[in-house]
Order: sequence, then structure tokens, then C-alpha cells
Amino acid sequence: MDFWLYQLLNGLSFGMLLFLLSAGLALIFGVMRILNLAHGVFYAFGVWVAIAVYGHTASFWLALLAGIGVVTLIGIFIERVLLRRIPHDELPQALMTFGLMLIIGDLALWIWGGTPQTLPRPEWLAGPIQVADYYFPAYRVFMIVVGVAIGALLWYVQSNTRVGALIRAAIDDAEIAQSTGINVSLLSTATFAIGAALAAFGGIVGGPILGVHVGLELEVLLLAFVVVIIGGLGSLKGAFVGAIIVGMLDSLGKTLIPEFALFTLFVPMALILIFRPNGLMGGKA
Repeated sequence: MDFWLYQLLNGLSFGMLLFLLSAGLALIFGVMRILNLAHGVFYAFGVWVAIAVYGHTASFWLALLAGIGVVTLIGIFIERVLLRRIPHDELPQALMTFGLMLIIGDLALWIWGGTPQTLPRPEWLAGPIQVADYYFPAYRVFMIVVGVAIGALLWYVQSNTRVGALIRAAIDDAEIAQSTGINVSLLSTATFAIGAALAAFGGIVGGPILGVHVGLELEVLLLAFVVVIIGGLGSLKGAFVGAIIVGMLDSLGKTLIPEFALFTLFVPMALILIFRPNGLMGGKA
């Protein structure tokens, strides 16, 4: 029982980090139809910035704000200045974002070096918490709570607010939405910025557990694609469900059959592509 409880905790905490990453990817694709291959570097660059700020301030919360702020500004620049030059052209957009991933990744390597680093966690989350007769790492429980809270907030905004209605309208038909007076251009920029901010937030929250190292952007991007393919590209609900599935499969696969850990991730994705090409919740916001 102890073993399965801890694997459940590990899988859910990692799944929530993947949700924060893949939710941004799903939002950007859903609204803008851009397959952003630079999304993984938003996750990694946010952690690098947070570690640098923490080294000067010793404040986790200032590091969190700085990492999210810097990555959000980078996202706005990419969308407004670079991607606007090649609108509605999927292949050049994919190639540009892939190139940006390499450029920003090398920039981080040049600034901070290639040594793996870990972001220190807040002191009040450093110890365990007791639930009945069991002790769980407080920070992993915090990660789960934060992921669920962000997921609930995104669902509420998309389903029950005017902003969510505008997003759904832009997803359904951007041209018609534009003709009714919706500022699709501003909405696209805001969506891209929010997606970048979510990725950075996920990276910083996961920084004390997973740390950051050279090549992390490719690893998390690959996992994000597995999540959105299983859940359904462009679906927030699908991203949430897919993240939990991938988080649990990753945790159990690495523990029970480590030599087949990647197999346990990619076989379900392949089956989904065969039997449900649109994902488990494809077409459902």
C-alpha cells in the first residue's frame, strides 16, 4: 500500500507539471493554430531565470515572478514581432519556433553554463506532511494542489467568463470573430503570453524537484506532445486528462520496468493515434 500511494503521489505531481506545460501548448494551438516547438524552452528558461534571481534575493516568490515575467515578455516578442511575419503558414511557423528553441537554449547555456542546477524550495514546504499514518513530501502535495487549482481556474475562465467566450469564438472561426468586432490580434498575443507564462510557471514550480539541465527543453517538449496527443490537441480538458495519464505512466514505468519506461509512454500514444486520432477529448475545450 505504501508503494502504490507514493507512486500515485509522484505520478500526480509530475502530471500536474505536465499539465501546466501542455495547457499552454493546447491554448496556443487552439486559438492560433500554431504548433509552438519553442514551448519547451519557455519551461526551461523560466527555471534558469528563477535560479539566477534566487541567487541574488534568496526569495522563491521573487524568483517565481521574475521567471514568469521574463518568459512572458519573450513570448510576446516572439508572437508580435516574429510569428506575425508568417501568419497562417504552419510549416514556416514550426521551423521558426524550432529554431528559436535552439537559439534560446544555447543562450541559456552561454549565460548559465551546462551544470545541472536545482531551485531551492520554500522552507515551509521543505518537510513532510502527515495524512493518517502516512507521511508525504509537502512540496509534491503543493505541486498537485497548484496544478488542480490552475486547471480549475482555466476551466472556469474558458467556460464561464466573457474572455472564455471570446477565446471559444476565435477557436471556432477567427475570421467571423474578427468581423463581429473581436480583437483577434490582441487575443492571440494574450493567449501566446499566457501559454508561455504557464510553461514558465510549471518549470519553476517543478524546479525544486526536477531541476534544470542542458536538453531539458527537448525532454519536456516531447512529453508535452505525448500529453496533447493523448488528450486531444487544442483541448484544455484533454491536456488535464492526458497529463495525469502520462504522469502516472512515467512514474510507474520508471519504477516497475525502467528499461521499458519510454515504451510505456509511447505505446498508449500510438494506440490513441490509431483508434482516436483526435485524442481522448479532441474537439472538447
